[in-house]
Amino acid sequence: MSGPGKRRKLTAATETLAGLDAQADALRTHLAKLRQDLVDVQKDLGAAHANELREANEKLVLAVLKADAIAAMAVSNLGELTRASQHDPLTGTPNRALMRDRLDTAIAAARRSGAQLALLFLDLDDFKAINDALGHDNGDTMLQLLAKRLVASVRDSDTVSRHGGDEFLILLPQIAQASDAALIASKLLAAVAAPARVGSHAWQLTASLGIAVYPQDGSDAEALTKRADMAMYHSKRRSHGGFEFYADCVAGERVMLPESPGWQPMPSSHATGAPEDSDLRRANEQLVISALGARALAAQATAAHSQQIRFMGLVAHELRNPLAPIRLAADMLTGGPRPAGEALTRLGAIVESKVKHMARLIDDLLEGSRVSTGKLRLELGQVDLREVVAQAVESCRPLMECGQQELTLALPAGPVNLRGDPVRLRQIVNNLLDNASKYTGKGGSISVAMAVQEQTVNVTVTDNGVGIAPEVLPTIFDMFVQDTQDRALSNGGLGIGLAVVRDLVQAHGGTVNATSAGKQRGSQFIVRFPLAGPVATTEA
Repeated sequence: MSGPGKRRKLTAATETLAGLDAQADALRTHLAKLRQDLVDVQKDLGAAHANELREANEKLVLAVLKADAIAAMAVSNLGELTRASQHDPLTGTPNRALMRDRLDTAIAAARRSGAQLALLFLDLDDFKAINDALGHDNGDTMLQLLAKRLVASVRDSDTVSRHGGDEFLILLPQIAQASDAALIASKLLAAVAAPARVGSHAWQLTASLGIAVYPQDGSDAEALTKRADMAMYHSKRRSHGGFEFYADCVAGERVMLPESPGWQPMPSSHATGAPEDSDLRRANEQLVISALGARALAAQATAAHSQQIRFMGLVAHELRNPLAPIRLAADMLTGGPRPAGEALTRLGAIVESKVKHMARLIDDLLEGSRVSTGKLRLELGQVDLREVVAQAVESCRPLMECGQQELTLALPAGPVNLRGDPVRLRQIVNNLLDNASKYTGKGGSISVAMAVQEQTVNVTVTDNGVGIAPEVLPTIFDMFVQDTQDRALSNGGLGIGLAVVRDLVQAHGGTVNATSAGKQRGSQFIVRFPLAGPVATTEA
């Protein structure tokens, strides 16, 4: 090829190469722009996702704080209500119900050890006239002062209780001999007789006191109280400011110590056939009638208080129970790699379910009429128990995974329909699983199984944890029952969860039983529900 032809081809090739270089530069620029656009889009998506997570975290934190405050308030109210139900509102001393419990306990202990105890019945002399003269407010002040004096006059192991009006019972659970009770009676009467000043008035009271000793004067609380009361009236009829043993009233003789004020021998009306015998019998009949009426009123009041305590305890426990999955969800969102996609949706569903449950509990708590009856509302309908159990297990699974516990679930292939409240049914399973998790150590195993048998369905929760002691097993479903050896594992629980299970199961027409081979040998809880027919009651 000639020189001019080569030059033309070389020029054309050079121009083509320059065009290709220009196109390559344009493609590089476009690709760089696309990459920058992708980075910007990713930043925008990340910021939007971070904002969503921050908003979710804020809502979770607020929900946890609110739930904690509500649960703390409920537990505090429970403590205050428990104390108020067990103590006299005026003097602060134990009321009749608490005194009866302590007396029963002291009698049982004395029976086991073969020891003696004494019950003292103290009644102020002519207090009505003093109360009328001073006015009821000043009279109440005097009773408060008197109660403090009586408490200061006895041992720490003794109990002073306001029995009613101007009457007090004093329990001496440990005495070596009857003369010990006489010494303390003298101290009590001296404390009552000390001068007192109320406002501008100075007064000096006296009291009459009767003493009954276990076991010779009675083998139960009712007999001891009645006979200490009778001895007090013997002393009051003789003279004010003294005391009398029930045994001496019956025997017609009285052995007194020199410290006893104003003592004089009193002949036995039984031995002499005195004419006041019939008057005394009639007076005793009236006293018994009055005592029975007062006891019935006291029993009604005690039952009402117990019912309120039971309800408050149940609500406090149920308010606290949903906090565990809420806290766990908050920790997973804030404490490490943030979950996304399906995990985030699952956490949101758990939190939403528990918040709805707590809102419903608060509604129940605000219903004053429900508090007075001690009942929680059930919203009954057709429920697939298989789905309910699966949801309850799913909500408890993260908590058990944190405790390195193995959870297995065995459910029937098809739906298991019954009439019930899905929220309460989930609460039953949640409480059983929570109980199993608390009392099963790390590396333990927990299983949930459901089986249909004719017209019933059984839900069984089994664990290989610390087990249940034989002496605790019969009362495991009672309120506030906890094994003292395992109290450290309860995480501050009140011993209410299993009582809630029993009440809710019974409200659905079912039964619940607990079995255990003994300590450190695990436990098993079996809940049975009827598959057909209406639930017997719509309240729990």
